[in-house]
Amino acid sequence: MTQIIELSTPGGVKNLSLISRDPGVPGPAEIRLRQTGVGVNFIDIYQRKGIYPLPMPAVLGVEGAGVVEAIGADVTHVTVGDRVAYAGIVGGYAEARILPAWRAVKLPDNLSDALAASSLLRACTAHMLLCKVHEITPGTTILIHAGAGGLASIVIPWAKRLGAKIIATAGTESKAERALAHGAEKVIVGRDAKIAKEVRDWTDGRGVDFTIDGIGEPTFRASLEATAKFGTFASVGQAGGGLKSLSAKDFGPQRSLAFHTPSVMAYLADPVRYEAVAKEAIEALQAGAPTSQGPQFPLSDASAAQSSLENGTTTGTPLLVI
Repeated sequence: MTQIIELSTPGGVKNLSLISRDPGVPGPAEIRLRQTGVGVNFIDIYQRKGIYPLPMPAVLGVEGAGVVEAIGADVTHVTVGDRVAYAGIVGGYAEARILPAWRAVKLPDNLSDALAASSLLRACTAHMLLCKVHEITPGTTILIHAGAGGLASIVIPWAKRLGAKIIATAGTESKAERALAHGAEKVIVGRDAKIAKEVRDWTDGRGVDFTIDGIGEPTFRASLEATAKFGTFASVGQAGGGLKSLSAKDFGPQRSLAFHTPSVMAYLADPVRYEAVAKEAIEALQAGAPTSQGPQFPLSDASAAQSSLENGTTTGTPLLVI
């Protein structure tokens, strides 16, 4: 038997409970992974609330790392005892889980389980943003919100290595320091800051080429005004609430913006793409690991981990240590 965190029905963290279940035997092209860590992400919260519906009961968690403890038939690229990580598939809040073998990515010796478990999904998201949604070239200007957060800790140094210039936002001075440590050239501090004006001043009135907004409605209008004509706006989350005021008129013809709501889950659903993206994501983590990792919680405290992320009291990605 193995312990898991089960979501009984959509709603609050009170609907999460610790139960025991037989993890099962891996079938053809599957592995059983004994997990050492599981990342806690905003998508877990959206799924818990029913914003992104799942069949109930459900086991949340879409990234983790651990050791392969059993393999099914036709599995050749990993073997029992290998350290691996995965991203993009639910079922993570568990001591052990069955996983499609193609999701398992071997970890290099110099990349810890904790970093991989809490960062691979975000690294894949960074790849999606910087290589697919808006291809970064030297001189590209980027605005990213929550510059001290887990996604920004990977996007900023990666974009910088590609030659981009980054301006970030942060809620406090201490978080601004973290954003600067990640590599942002300038940080706009405070919830009441005049974001669009400061971005326009930083870009000599032009606006940025690419805006990455995971906050949602509270920053939506400022993000629009901060983005240059024919720029790209990527909405990658709703931490502050859904885009209730969104209208197609917001993007053209006056602004002529490209608007994206990209899903990393969809991005990682194709096995061929997944293999290539995960490889580059691992390399990016090796090249410029996040300067700070988030808080750690035991599996039994998954509700506290989600609450800390939802309430904005963390920097980095919370990790369930197993």
